Amino acid sequence: MEYLNGEKFNLVPEGLKTSEHKPRILVLYGSLRERSFSRLLAEEAGRILEHMGAEVKFYNPDGLPTYDYDRSLEHPKVQELRELSLWSEGQVWSSPELHGNMSGLMKTQIDWIPLSIGAVRPTQGRTLALLQVSGGSQSFNAVNNMRVLGRWMRMITIPNQSSVAKAYQEFEEDGSMKASNFRDRVVDVMEELMRFTYLTRDHAKFLVNRYSERKAKS
Repeated sequence: MEYLNGEKFNLVPEGLKTSEHKPRILVLYGSLRERSFSRLLAEEAGRILEHMGAEVKFYNPDGLPTYDYDRSLEHPKVQELRELSLWSEGQVWSSPELHGNMSGLMKTQIDWIPLSIGAVRPTQGRTLALLQVSGGSQSFNAVNNMRVLGRWMRMITIPNQSSVAKAYQEFEEDGSMKASNFRDRVVDVMEELMRFTYLTRDHAKFLVNRYSERKAKS
């Protein structure tokens, strides 16, 4: 059986002139468990994005230090994360919901990505899609709280989002996601992310050009 039933996605409006390189998407996940469902969901999202024509990179948060700017700024895992964020044109954040929020590991990754490094902006103007998994009934606390962070980081957080309930039931032994309405929703979210990325990536600097900042420099 063909992947996604061989669907050919129409992601770019007819006549739109856009950069020819593949959209660059960074995927973050918020758990280090051996069978982490937020990681499996992130990997499924990555496969879908690659099927749609994106270049996808994953950041492995294993070894990332707790946020401590003075002591750990030069840590290799911190620098790797920041470089990947600069490389990206869009991002996917996938977290488990813990105590009604994103995981601490997810928040640590986000904390280490600054709003700006001098004149360089690792997140501003980039697109963002949000995913979460839950062990019980469907909830949206993690994605809603990540949405607040995306807004604060001046990212273009797409309207659609996905929450996978009882995630332990939704993945095959090989880690792939079972065909279901949950999986269809993930496809919808990735399709929307790709479209927003195509529409905005060549205009990111224009979109974050602000009067107050120009005034401060004058």
